[in-house]
Amino acid sequence: MKPRKPSSQDPQGHLYRVELRQLIDLEHPLAKLAAVVDWKRFDETFSPLYDPGNGRPAIATRLMVGLHYLKHLYQLSDEDVVAQWVENPYWQHLCGSKYFEHEPPIHPTSMTKWRGKIAAAGAEPLLAETIAAGLQLKIVKPQSLQRVVVDTTVQPKAVAYPTDAKLYDDMRRRLVRMAQREGLACISHTPSRFGGKAR
Repeated sequence: MKPRKPSSQDPQGHLYRVELRQLIDLEHPLAKLAAVVDWKRFDETFSPLYDPGNGRPAIATRLMVGLHYLKHLYQLSDEDVVAQWVENPYWQHLCGSKYFEHEPPIHPTSMTKWRGKIAAAGAEPLLAETIAAGLQLKIVKPQSLQRVVVDTTVQPKAVAYPTDAKLYDDMRRRLVRMAQREGLACISHTPSRFGGKAR
């Protein structure tokens, strides 16, 4: 079925619980990010991936997107981001919770399954919304987006360095060919294995 709505969209209040918005500093960077991200856009983008009449309601899209933002922001594993979500009201607010929760919202394997569902094409809307939020919060300048710099230092390269034995062998072969063209006799200067004189 379609994903559930986050609890922050529930208009019903709770008599004995205090909303997260009243507990946190709304000037905190994560609170500001939660305010500028277009969460409905993700619902519209990912809703075609769900069958509306089959199975139980899926996990809220905002929760999954928020957990993935936090995972990459703090470079955490799926298990760690879910575990730390329980301890942090700002993380819960970003992910769409209305009240502070004391239990993990999902099993960590749900994040892996969700990434498999949205596939590589799903990463583009996440990146686009990240850039849009950065521009809106004035963290990213428009001039920064005019040129893309790609760091390729981690890509494997077929570069042979001067210390490589292959280069020495190639140099030796070329010198032998040049000497043969000039009519010089080639003499091996490799010492004998048994300590004798070089031949």
